[in-house]
Amino acid sequence: MAETSGSLSAEEKAAIRQAAAERKREQEGKAGEAELLAAIAGMNEQDKPVAEGLHALVKREFPELTCKTWYGYPAYVKDGKTVFFYQLAAKFKTRYGHIGFQDVANLDDGDIWPTAFAILTWTKAVETQVADVIRRAVT
Repeated sequence: MAETSGSLSAEEKAAIRQAAAERKREQEGKAGEAELLAAIAGMNEQDKPVAEGLHALVKREFPELTCKTWYGYPAYVKDGKTVFFYQLAAKFKTRYGHIGFQDVANLDDGDIWPTAFAILTWTKAVETQVADVIRRAVT
């Protein structure tokens, strides 16, 4: 990431601005699936199939979840709280995107457990694994 004169990179500052704009749209009742679908439509060829597969899975298997963008990422919400999101590889120029889970996700397993899962490609096997993790997270 390119550094700026402060402690945050230009990308991090842009993410903060984006989050503020998203909060404003939420307060105005303008956030939701249309915003998320627009974000997915603008993704590159690496991230888009993963985000599309994740969104289709959530719509089909987890209708209790709503969606929005969160720092520009597709995010899924239960009871008004973000449970998980898809962080694009392209956003921070990383090798893979990942699904990240917030602390409201029910993934606790003793004193240590994963809260993010890297995804290189969306396959049926990946979909099955992701569905299992989401199921644990939202129950």
